[in-house]
Amino acid sequence: VQLQASGGGLVQAGGSLRLSCAASGSGFSIDSMHWYRQAPGKERELVATIVYNGGVNYADSVKGRFTISRDNAKNTYLQMNKMEPDDTAVYYCEALSGTSLFWGHGTQVTVSS
Repeated sequence: VQLQASGGGLVQAGGSLRLSCAASGSGFSIDSMHWYRQAPGKERELVATIVYNGGVNYADSVKGRFTISRDNAKNTYLQMNKMEPDDTAVYYCEALSGTSLFWGHGTQVTVSS
């Protein structure tokens, strides 16, 4: 399984970005997808989770501003609205397939004040 995250960039505070995570490969199914972020000097933070046959969960820091979603082609999205400088980080997607975890390269998100 290969994951490719994209959609990062520079945005002003209050603006929006939409991240995408494309999963490719064959012979696998995704049980859940997670978005993490890591800012310089900080620990990695779980931002949002979508369970493919269940619901979604968000970190308190992004509730009401971020929305995680997916389509039927094994792509997952993170819509980020009302962005704040504290959202600046490298964002990573992680897929859980059975008992295996897969990571993709991160995408940089920078929010200017």
